[in-house]
Amino acid sequence: MSALAGIRVVDLTRILAGPFCTQLLADMGAEVIKIEPPGGDPVRAQGAVVDGYSWYFAQFNRNKKSVVLDLYTDEGKTALTRLIETADVLVENYRPGVLAKMGFGDARLEELNPRLITASVNGYGSTGPYVDRPAFDFIAQAMSGFMAVNGDPDGPPRRAAPPISDLVAGLYSAFGVVSALEGRHRTGRGQKVESTLTGGLMSMMAYLSAEYFATGRNPTRTGNDHPIVAPYGLFEAADGEIAVSPSHDVMVARFLGVLGLADLLNEPDYADNARRMANRPALNALINEVTRTRPVDHWIEAINKAGCPCGRVMGLDEVFTDPQVLAQDMVVESVRPGRTPIRMTGFPVKMSGTPCTVHLPPPELGEHTEEVLASLR
Repeated sequence: MSALAGIRVVDLTRILAGPFCTQLLADMGAEVIKIEPPGGDPVRAQGAVVDGYSWYFAQFNRNKKSVVLDLYTDEGKTALTRLIETADVLVENYRPGVLAKMGFGDARLEELNPRLITASVNGYGSTGPYVDRPAFDFIAQAMSGFMAVNGDPDGPPRRAAPPISDLVAGLYSAFGVVSALEGRHRTGRGQKVESTLTGGLMSMMAYLSAEYFATGRNPTRTGNDHPIVAPYGLFEAADGEIAVSPSHDVMVARFLGVLGLADLLNEPDYADNARRMANRPALNALINEVTRTRPVDHWIEAINKAGCPCGRVMGLDEVFTDPQVLAQDMVVESVRPGRTPIRMTGFPVKMSGTPCTVHLPPPELGEHTEEVLASLR
């Protein structure tokens, strides 16, 4: 039995934020019916294509059923209406107001299914002056403050390489859906859930926004150094770099002790975090003098053994062959007859009683149209 077994989700989303939300629900066992236009989700044609299939699409659409409907036709709208009547959840990532223009506004959805939970994933939210603006991850990173705090101190703002705002918004949307499902047990009624690309990233600013609220000052970009802790970041070993994160004074003492630099904490320039921050370039230089003398593997072993987190900077070729990653089943395969097995990231949430599984491969376009529509008759 899966955690969300028996929950039917009608998925009107495409590209990334919405499909990530619905895949999370599908991985937990919900029946996710992905409604695609005749041409399919645009992501089907993007990224690396193997045996005629996009692995980018596969990464975010496993465990779903694909139904092709033309929602600009009466026939398509009728089929969607009948699906909504049978659904527990509807997820969409149109701009605010588009669903209503299609004939499925709040009042209509309430009439069709009072128990329905409607989840919307969009750029800026359904109120405010930016409601009608199109949004994309790059813009959300720019307008959330996220991009402004990333990059080197003397360089330009930098985006994060993964589409982080899409992923965060999708994750929040899935969290909202399962919370609303629990709420429905008490009220018997559905509700609206909304998450946004910009709002999601703002909520992830952590100590950066806390420092801004406390001081009124914009954070400065610090590259791989920590904005409020020193020493912290990447240091040079004899054969590469190590990432070290001594997050408080005890950790700093352990780290410097391994390097034979514990006496630095008795010097006025490094006695507390404020002074270490003020003298960070000099402190980093002293640390690098020592770390350059031994290889990466030596420092990872010694620093972790002392109780301070330390790791190597790994490429994806190293990540997805790492023994810890494999032990955690973070690489899974989906197999379709006649196709190369598709490798994808596994399940980051482990559940002892209702574990996630790959129970359906990423669907072919319209693969389940007849099956799903026949079940409505």
